[in-house]
Amino acid sequence: MAVYNLKINGQTKQVDVDPATPMLWVLREHLDMPGTKYGCGVAMCGACTVHVNGVAVRSCQLPVVAVGNKEITTIEGLSENGDHPVQKAWLEHDVAQCGYCQTGQIMTAAALLKANPHPTEAQIDTAMSGNICRCGTYVRIREAIQTAAKQQ
Repeated sequence: MAVYNLKINGQTKQVDVDPATPMLWVLREHLDMPGTKYGCGVAMCGACTVHVNGVAVRSCQLPVVAVGNKEITTIEGLSENGDHPVQKAWLEHDVAQCGYCQTGQIMTAAALLKANPHPTEAQIDTAMSGNICRCGTYVRIREAIQTAAKQQ
């Protein structure tokens, strides 16, 4: 066990965990932040996506020891009132069906728009290709990202 002072959503959080503990479980089990979801556990589905220094990263394969002083943003920290352009566009386009993958989808989309405020349809598809939606709402996801890009 080791003590880590993590920068999460603009606050410092202290945890005492095994260095190999994935950030997903640090967030969910030790910091009571359940918005980041467990999907596959092997970084293939995208449900566990968080931002590390503004870049979309799969938290299920990110050991806490690798985080250091990096800034972590979770879905809880994306916006205080759910008013991030991506979140608003998600509602406008009625993207979610079962909703399970949506936090990872939103976090990936937000990182894309931060890095590329006006992506092409092909760039959206490429950026989002690693996020699996078992309900198949890919067309609405793309449309919501295009709408969010216009709202920034």
